[in-house]
Amino acid sequence: MPLAVGEDAMDRLASMQAFVQVVDSGSFAGAAKRLIASPAAVTHHVQALEERLGVQLLNRTTRKLNLTEVGRTFYEHSARILAQVKEAELSATALQTTPSGLLRLNTSEGIARTMTPVIAEFSAAHPAVSFDLVVTDQMVDMIEGGFDLALRAGSLPDSTLISRKLGLGKLTVAAAPKYLARRGAPRRPEDLTAHNSLIYQLIGNEWQFRGAQGAVSVGVSGNLRSNSLEAVRRAALLGVGVALLPAALVAADLEKGALVRLLPDYDANEVVIQAVYPASRHLSAKTRSFLDFLVRRLDDGAAAFDVARAFEAPAAAAA
Repeated sequence: MPLAVGEDAMDRLASMQAFVQVVDSGSFAGAAKRLIASPAAVTHHVQALEERLGVQLLNRTTRKLNLTEVGRTFYEHSARILAQVKEAELSATALQTTPSGLLRLNTSEGIARTMTPVIAEFSAAHPAVSFDLVVTDQMVDMIEGGFDLALRAGSLPDSTLISRKLGLGKLTVAAAPKYLARRGAPRRPEDLTAHNSLIYQLIGNEWQFRGAQGAVSVGVSGNLRSNSLEAVRRAALLGVGVALLPAALVAADLEKGALVRLLPDYDANEVVIQAVYPASRHLSAKTRSFLDFLVRRLDDGAAAFDVARAFEAPAAAAA
């Protein structure tokens, strides 16, 4: 690569490189050709190196160059150092082209439940990649937490994050039979204003629906607000109130009759499930490969990972 003259550590490496190439090629002209530099620049580097060390590295004649005793020792050390630098560069490049290393992944409980078969399949194809799967209800600070990738639902809380859409998550309004026996069942979204609504913090108290007459947005309120989906679900099962929850989370409860789906003529708005990563972080081979793998699995309609059913929680502001 071209040489540059300077006084910093990078210049010392450049001077060492010039010196080693002079020895290996047997001339300053040969070294200049290898380094895509002028003979004058190569000469400057070698002279600067000798001045810095206070020794003579080469005996120069009009016909040939010979190493001094000190020069031979310095050459051997320099060649070894430059080889290690090259090895480090190749290692870094390999990490960007070959999936390997630890992939720190953050997601919510619902999505995490569906990730095991995906991780297992990816690991079988890329055994050099290991996973650290951290489950949190709220979106984390990815830089501070050292995460490579997060799988979340909802709008991005941070403009410094880059997103890639994976699918849509469905929500269902439900309540326990004991609650409905006391309060009756809402027939329109507007009826929810007269009910005790159990609010999951990351969904909020503005519930949106689509029906035959178009979109409807309703502001709800109630005596329980929580950042835990499981807490809201348990309260609904106990008959405390009406809840808006991920369809996958309450599917078994609805099938058993422990909860009853409300407003069957309306669909609650779906939320976007997406993979996010910091804009300031260059995607490593392990992260890029895993993300591409997820997208391919979804495009294939893989039964092992139905991201729409995996929805648990929309993203919240970074902690």
